Amino acid sequence: MSNQHNQSIEQAYALAKARFSEIDVDTDEAMTKTVEIPISLHCWQGDDVGGFESDDQKLSGGIAVTGNYPGKARTPDELRKDLEKVYSLLPGKHRLNLHACYMETNGQKIDRNEITPEHYSRWIDWAKDQNIGLDFNPTCFAHPNSDSGFTLASNDSGIRNFWIEHCIASREVGAAMGQATGSPCVTNIWIPDGYKDTPIDRFSPRQRLMDSLDRILEKKINPAFNLDAVESKLFGIGSESYVVGSHEFYMGYAVSRGILYCLDAGHYHPTEMISEKISALFNYLPEMLLHVSRGVRWDSDHVVTLNDEIYAIAQELVRNDFTKRTHIGLDFFDASINRIAAWTIGTRNMIKALLAAHLEPTKNLIELEKQSDLTSRLALLEENKTLPFGAVWDYYCLKNNVPARDNWLTEIKIYENDVLSKR
Repeated sequence: MSNQHNQSIEQAYALAKARFSEIDVDTDEAMTKTVEIPISLHCWQGDDVGGFESDDQKLSGGIAVTGNYPGKARTPDELRKDLEKVYSLLPGKHRLNLHACYMETNGQKIDRNEITPEHYSRWIDWAKDQNIGLDFNPTCFAHPNSDSGFTLASNDSGIRNFWIEHCIASREVGAAMGQATGSPCVTNIWIPDGYKDTPIDRFSPRQRLMDSLDRILEKKINPAFNLDAVESKLFGIGSESYVVGSHEFYMGYAVSRGILYCLDAGHYHPTEMISEKISALFNYLPEMLLHVSRGVRWDSDHVVTLNDEIYAIAQELVRNDFTKRTHIGLDFFDASINRIAAWTIGTRNMIKALLAAHLEPTKNLIELEKQSDLTSRLALLEENKTLPFGAVWDYYCLKNNVPARDNWLTEIKIYENDVLSKR
């Protein structure tokens, strides 16, 4: 970046800082608070939810990735290299969310109920070298034992026990990751179980799921190493009429068992917003996991854009001081565009939303609300929308030694030419 370019950013920031100070907002403090919030990037964006168990693994469980953009990561080393490029374009220090199917077994056939921390040792070593935390997910799909559409809620005890063993093993992997990196690993359970058409018995599968989860969580693990979470879903391909792990089921389970509940932005009816659920659930839960995504008409996991819901999620976290109680992860996959650009766009947008929330004059707005001056509240909220946030964001990137404005795209184009096009 040229000195002239940097000077332009610094001059714009000086004007923005003065403007925000007029409404009692300290832009330097906003940046300091934002940089302390890590985002957990999802490994599956880099290889279309493929994993590295076998070359012929097929997706199932209602998951579909569209597009065939060149340059997909084919090996763990390629995926790690791509992730390093993404991290270099993001202000702040972030994390990685890893699925169990991304194991490395040196050519040995290891079934999922046999995984151990050793099969993720290279990921752990890499994370320590990068100084990032790790999160983990059992992979309860894309396996012969999930072909029926049921896993932890299956009425086949053999299949159910297999997945229970897999989730128990996953917790041990998560604990090893947390202990090695010095940061608690969030181990999140999601299953695809459900029916395509209307069932008669909705209750028994949920009883089986509850029993399975209780068996999985029976062993107590130090929360300094591992935090357990469960994730609901409204419906999926092949489970359009009934999903065992619904919002109500998992909300009750998480509250009653004292574990984390995962709110996924794409797992609800299009008119439901997870931003409206956060403050309600925090009355009952000490911590929460968010999967930030963008549903389009259904749970299609699109790249996160800077839309109203992303702003609203960030505002809920910042206005209520929930950021230290919330684990923010991303969950989308797009193979129709450059995969590294998709990662970068989505993550930078989540960070932008958090910075924008920190630039809101929250104390003043709350005071107006207490005084029932709802006219002023609405007027100031609307005026805030045209404040010079972009100048603060550019300076935030410059200050954290990552590309400002759209210069990150130039770096990705170079990487595409030098690395991705040769795969």
